[in-house]
Amino acid sequence: MARPPEPQKRLDLARAAVSVLQEKGTGVSMAELADELGIKRPTLLYHFPTKAHIVELALVDLLSEQALFVLGEIAKHTHPIDRLYAQLCAVHAFHKGREARVVFLSQAIAATAGQRIVEILEAGNQVFEAHRKAAATLIRDGIEAGTVAPCEPDALIAVSRALTDGLMVQRVMGNLDLAPVHELIWKNLFAPLKIGR
Repeated sequence: MARPPEPQKRLDLARAAVSVLQEKGTGVSMAELADELGIKRPTLLYHFPTKAHIVELALVDLLSEQALFVLGEIAKHTHPIDRLYAQLCAVHAFHKGREARVVFLSQAIAATAGQRIVEILEAGNQVFEAHRKAAATLIRDGIEAGTVAPCEPDALIAVSRALTDGLMVQRVMGNLDLAPVHELIWKNLFAPLKIGR
């Protein structure tokens, strides 16, 4: 009889295993990884046939946690420009102090996923694509309602995304204080687009 799925145990194992992989490197064997986790190798292999499966679940877990946090921050605002700015700030707030984890997971996915890397990245992109389309629609609606200055919504979202990702990289590389950067972005990019409300 097959063992029943244990999603929480699997998630807890993935989180612990990624900490080990981050400390010891992705070259550690599954047997060594099981030893570090205090479990038997067959138990680890039951839950995760490969290290790629561990890293993939840990990345999905991190991005899901990020999405909940960011969506909560966005929901505090009604104006589409405030919502877009809240998203940028919330992503940075969520990862503050854990930038190394997201960098490690991204690199580990690239190193361990092999042929699956394209489908993993595409699946992640599809999740965020729906949110980007919804944000663009709100901006278009705001332009029509006269609460957003005329602009190209898709281009604005692309710029915001580039700033979000680029500033994350800069903070990882040099511990950049993002508060003055956020202020400059607000004053020079977002605030001029906000009309009323």
